[in-house]
Amino acid sequence: MAKFSLTFRESVAKDLRGIPKGDLKRILRRIDDLAENPRGPGSEKLAGSESYRVRQGMYRIVYEIHDEVLVVVVVEVGNRRDVYRGI
Repeated sequence: MAKFSLTFRESVAKDLRGIPKGDLKRILRRIDDLAENPRGPGSEKLAGSESYRVRQGMYRIVYEIHDEVLVVVVVEVGNRRDVYRGI
């Protein structure tokens, strides 16, 4: 399988600022894994949307997959209770 490129919405930088350092390292590692296999274990398609989500502890990473150009766009990262409100 070809490796996907990772891109981030500008708002993701703001999302990541408030996350504790230990959790942030695990989240970034999980995002790196998406480049290898964006539909890997734990990945679920969101109902009514073309987005996917993956869990990392109490945080969720919401992203879109563009297969035609091999790009994964990270849309939002946040606590599980808040992350789906903006989508």
